[in-house]
Amino acid sequence: MSGNETPPVDGEGTEKKHLSPAARRALDEAEERRLAQEAAADPRPKEFLGREGPEPTRYGDWEHKGLISDF
Repeated sequence: MSGNETPPVDGEGTEKKHLSPAARRALDEAEERRLAQEAAADPRPKEFLGREGPEPTRYGDWEHKGLISDF
């Protein structure tokens, strides 16, 4: 680049990197896999009439009102 030219900028204000076609294809494939994985991830249904707050078994034992007991 000469001193008067500005580098290409994407929508976020960062400079674009010139990638080879193989690298661009790999990035596109990775993005497709990420989107497919997010779409396939089935979020757990909300518990009906369940406890409020964090999961009581999150540390491998049972916690209720600050008291902990192992299984």
